[in-house]
Amino acid sequence: MSTASTRLPEGRYGGTSDERADRRLRTAGVILGALLLVLVGYWAYHYVVESRISAQVVTFDASADAVKVHLEVHKDSGTSGYCTLRSQAADGSEVGRADFRFTGSATQIDRVVTLRTTARGTTAELLGCHAD
Repeated sequence: MSTASTRLPEGRYGGTSDERADRRLRTAGVILGALLLVLVGYWAYHYVVESRISAQVVTFDASADAVKVHLEVHKDSGTSGYCTLRSQAADGSEVGRADFRFTGSATQIDRVVTLRTTARGTTAELLGCHAD
């Protein structure tokens, strides 16, 4: 006696449940990948576009207990924020750090700021500027 086959004929009744699960997982992966790409793009856009303050150290003059820094700041009109400066001694240790605030409608600010130090500073380094 022969036994009747319990397998369905191939291609007649659609894919197997494993094929359907694979297709669903692939679709979910594509959707999640696209969402991640959009999210990273959003963060990158706001990181670049929202940076409304840029600055540079033009010159500096060090004394025994302070460093005078000529700071040039470019910003959008009406934007307020701050720039962080630091000074290091000859051995590389940090001897001073301070934030300097900028407000107002001017788009370019040239200012000489005084950074107090605990020892003679040999550098004036701009660590960064941030908008409020």
